[in-house]
Amino acid sequence: MFDAVMVMGVSGCGKTTVGQMITHICGGTFLDGDDFHPPENIAHMSLGKPLTDAMRWPWLARLAAAVNAERRYELTIFACSALRKAYRDHLRNAIGDLRVVYLYAPQDMIVSRVTQRSGHFMPVSLVRSQFATLEPPKDVYARIDMRLPPETIAEKLEEIF
Repeated sequence: MFDAVMVMGVSGCGKTTVGQMITHICGGTFLDGDDFHPPENIAHMSLGKPLTDAMRWPWLARLAAAVNAERRYELTIFACSALRKAYRDHLRNAIGDLRVVYLYAPQDMIVSRVTQRSGHFMPVSLVRSQFATLEPPKDVYARIDMRLPPETIAEKLEEIF
């Protein structure tokens, strides 16, 4: 099995962008956790309602299965909010060796990003619940301050990976 790298943080922090940057640096495959939500979850969040744990567990199981299937062949980088320690523990148990890259930024910056984003199911009204749910990880491979300019983030990622 090849390594797995999870890029985590609240909605709008840049998980997909950073995950794709890491994939560009290291090669491998990138998976976006949002793509593994069942339609019911997306509809629920689109209405401005946060997911319940009962809705999250099947999603996390589907995502872990996809990561494990891909990492049989190559390094797999994936984006997943994984806001609570229990969610990260679940993924670690399902995937095994997992490097976590934590992206953080102040709430007002995330609100601004989500407000400007188009075509995504996550409304700005859920940003507050994302921060309320977030249990910042302690055991991480890297922490990235998303207030840094994109080129500085890219340089840091190149140093890390």
